[in-house]
Amino acid sequence: MPNNQRLAGKRIVITQADDFMGPATAEVFAEEGADVVCDSSDLTQPGACETLIESAGHIDVLIANLAAPTFTGIAATELDERSWHTAFDVMVHPLHRLTRAVLPQMCKRRSGKIIVFGSAAALKGMRTLAAYSAARAAQVGYVQSVGVEVAPDNVQINLIAQNYVENPVYYPPELVENERFQASLRRQVPLGRLATAREDAQFALFLASEESNFFVGQAIPFSGGWVQ
Repeated sequence: MPNNQRLAGKRIVITQADDFMGPATAEVFAEEGADVVCDSSDLTQPGACETLIESAGHIDVLIANLAAPTFTGIAATELDERSWHTAFDVMVHPLHRLTRAVLPQMCKRRSGKIIVFGSAAALKGMRTLAAYSAARAAQVGYVQSVGVEVAPDNVQINLIAQNYVENPVYYPPELVENERFQASLRRQVPLGRLATAREDAQFALFLASEESNFFVGQAIPFSGGWVQ
């Protein structure tokens, strides 16, 4: 099979497809022959996750692309209930509902993959980032647990623990072009640059392909050396 058809015949569902890593992933996966279903519905609404999975039908790969505000700069003592719950309502609860809905068909076929675009913030403590870090860490724990649970059914669940990746949610152009940000980038990231969205999507492509079948319940850093 030619390299540009690594996902030929595969049906991929991407959530929150119009932002975060959605656009780049949809583009790369389509180039590789996938039938890509892009969803931008509000998955915090009751029944939304289940409706998406049911309406999509056969799903070979689920891309859980879930992003919420970071609520950065807020001390734990000042972090209100709404901000705390928003992080979990957007990034954690939909992950479980989507996974719960799609696993039966994948396990029955003994074939399927779930890839989570997560955050390296789950792997490295940072001040005044409690809600976001806790929610991202919850994603990691979930992937680790469910990953080993369904591995005997030949379903692989893995998470990309990313940071310093170009995307419109966390690294918009106005931030990236700021000189202070550029100086901080050179200090914080050994590679001294952001990853492109396409580089990240190509990593997700590997995890979606048959080449990654031995990866189970992993939270894999993708941060240019910022966390290892």
